[in-house]
Amino acid sequence: MTLQSTSIPVYATTLPYGDQNDTNVTDCPDLDIWHWLNDNQPVYILVLTVLGILLNVIVLLVFCLHKKACTVAEIYLSNLAAADLVLVSCLPFWAVNISNNFNWPFGQFMCKVVNVGIKMNVYCSIYFLVLVSIDRYIALVHTMSYGRMRRPKYAKLGSLLTWGFGLLLSVPALVFREVRHFPQYGMVCFLAYPSHTVELLCDGMLIVFSFIIPISIITFCTYKIIQALHVQAIERINAEKTEQKATTLVLAVLLAFLICWVPFHMVTILDVLLRAEVLGGCHLSGAIDICNQIFTYLAFFNSVLNPILYVIVGKNFRKKVWEVLHQWSNKSKSTESVRSNLSSTLKTLV
Repeated sequence: MTLQSTSIPVYATTLPYGDQNDTNVTDCPDLDIWHWLNDNQPVYILVLTVLGILLNVIVLLVFCLHKKACTVAEIYLSNLAAADLVLVSCLPFWAVNISNNFNWPFGQFMCKVVNVGIKMNVYCSIYFLVLVSIDRYIALVHTMSYGRMRRPKYAKLGSLLTWGFGLLLSVPALVFREVRHFPQYGMVCFLAYPSHTVELLCDGMLIVFSFIIPISIITFCTYKIIQALHVQAIERINAEKTEQKATTLVLAVLLAFLICWVPFHMVTILDVLLRAEVLGGCHLSGAIDICNQIFTYLAFFNSVLNPILYVIVGKNFRKKVWEVLHQWSNKSKSTESVRSNLSSTLKTLV
């Protein structure tokens, strides 16, 4: 996340590297839409936070409390829910920041931690989808030759490595995020890159590792999955129903991710080209900044949308929900029965 999209209004651009004592305000006119965005962002963020925490906690509880062990796809989806939970847990700090006229009240440590949490979600979310795409690809296309790779222990190891990779790619946010005082805003949490080259390098890394590489893998796997399902339908091959249901859910989650995140990454690419002076123009700069704000929060909405898709599309997930509720109901009845028997025994003894 750049300074423009998460700290101070985008019509006050990133700090000039030769002079860190003031903001580099452009000559572009101030647009009324910024006032509307700043007024409505805190409410939108808080709604996302409440829904995101509630829904993703429910998803994690269902996967964790169900008596049967999670499948490989469910391990990846539960980690995706955990990544979404990290993101929505960080968002209230930015709601307060925006409401406070971009004066960051939480100090240097939280400035770094909150932004690392958001950045990790950007990387981890898409790579968990890469893993689940590869799992569906193996399950439907290479069932016999690579089926042994689809084991829960490998899925857990892959998830652990994904978290580590996401943390590694979030190091620039950890290193360069700082809190400094600016007369116009007060204490500002922003990305203080040491040079323009480093800034473009970090943004380029974001584009390559969180968009180009994973989207290429997902596109290939999705194409092969759809092709395999089409062949099965033509030849009337009866694949396991559980595999088909899991694949339908995965395709829905992938589609939602693309709808929510592709606009953000496309605007990020244009923003990098603008700051690299490949593109130029005041009106283009203003349009990109506005789109950056809007598409950032569209991307955040994906963290709320995923749990909803599990319920709407995921038949197996709905079944797990009812089974978990049934488990709790039986446990409560059992506990009540034990209490009743204990009470009767005590009364007899008395």
